[in-house]
Amino acid sequence: MTGAAPLVAARDVRVSLGGSEILRGIDLTVGEGEVVALLGANGSGKSTLVRGLVGVVPLSAGSVELFGTPLGPRVPWRRLGYVPQRLAAPSGMPSTAAEVVASGLLGGGRLRLPRGWRPRVVDALEQVGLADRADDSTTELSGGQQQRVLIARALVRRPDLLVLDEPVAGVDKPSQETFAATMSRLVEQGLTVLVVLHELGALAPLIGRAVVLRHGRVVHDGAPPRPSATHAGATHQHQHPHEPEDAEHGPTTGLFGT
Repeated sequence: MTGAAPLVAARDVRVSLGGSEILRGIDLTVGEGEVVALLGANGSGKSTLVRGLVGVVPLSAGSVELFGTPLGPRVPWRRLGYVPQRLAAPSGMPSTAAEVVASGLLGGGRLRLPRGWRPRVVDALEQVGLADRADDSTTELSGGQQQRVLIARALVRRPDLLVLDEPVAGVDKPSQETFAATMSRLVEQGLTVLVVLHELGALAPLIGRAVVLRHGRVVHDGAPPRPSATHAGATHQHQHPHEPEDAEHGPTTGLFGT
């Protein structure tokens, strides 16, 4: 990482939803070329944080800079790819994989696809191993394939930063491994990645840094957590009855939570 400004710089970020404070003063930076995992239990604030970073939910306090520029009404989508958890449930006329990916070229006042859009769409699908499914309806794809279509949609603008929210949630192990292979290729090409995960799983070899949230606060920012000698699995994370009590929040749940 060079001395250039970080791609993401969040300072004292706070978000309140429905009268409850979800994020309670988050500081986070992501430098060029980093692969950073946001970890934590359900309800820790991981998804809310990434939505705040990309302008999907408003901040109640604090600031966010993307690519050295304060986040404003116009999010720099040309340099930023955002992948939500899953495709929306289909309604009306089904969309093909190519149509979903092509929609990534719209926005920012653009209502029509640019010239030469089809090769860019096919190239993005090729990067995720789905070029042969370009004209298939998304309803015919598995959950893992749908996630890869969303990644292709984010990649079609050739972003500098890719933000993914729980990309392997509810996806079977073979699809997780395929997804990890796809991400490995993209990281090798220099893509910067911020990814929300409940556990490292198949992505563990790619993660250079982990930021762990608990109750809307950062409790760890550094090397990805590794299992102790007494815990066999790399993604082991269930709570033990012998873990110490937290005076404010009850039993602690380790870095990952439950």
